[in-house]
This record gives sequence, structure tokens and C-alpha cells, in this order.
Amino acid sequence: MSSFSDREKAFEEAFAHDEALKFKAYARRNKLLGLWAAEKLGLTGAAAEDYARTVIRSDIEEAGEEDVYRKISADLNEKGVVQSEHQIRRTMSELLATAIQQVQTEG
Repeated sequence: MSSFSDREKAFEEAFAHDEALKFKAYARRNKLLGLWAAEKLGLTGAAAEDYARTVIRSDIEEAGEEDVYRKISADLNEKGVVQSEHQIRRTMSELLATAIQQVQTEG
């Protein structure tokens, strides 16, 4: 029975580790996305970093990434920056791949 408990514990630890990496990757993607959008909005330095933090925080509104997409899209539209849904979603996807690589390299 001990080996079963050991395997179960190992699976739980692996799952927790994978979820932590996933959380870090999405948070990193959101920061990178925020910096990308900040550049489009003409923000630099501390203002760009502050904006990126608002993008990270926007991801807690609901499950999935629609809340992040809506924030970026609304902010860009409000300032008259033209980016199609496809462009924003493609950038989100590309930056997620970048974020995953960065998190894996760090960990």
C-alpha cells in the first residue's frame, strides 16, 4: 500500500508543479502582452510597467483569457490604436510561447 501512496503523492506533486508553471507562464505572458500594448499606446518606462501590471490583474476576472483580450482590445480602441482581433490573439499566442520558454529556462 505504501508504493501506491508514494505514487499518488508523486502525481499530486507533479500536478501542483505543472499548475504553478502554468500560472507563472500566463502571468509572464500577460506582462509581456501589457508591455506590447503599452508600446502601441505610447507608454514607456514606469507607465508601461504600471500598465502591464493592470493587464496581469485583469486576468483574475474570469477563467480563461477573454478578460485579458477584452482589456487590451478596449484600451487600444479607446486610444484609436487599430489592432484586429486576429492580431491581438496572435500576439497573445506568440507571447505565451515566449513566456513558457522563459519560465522553463528559469525553473
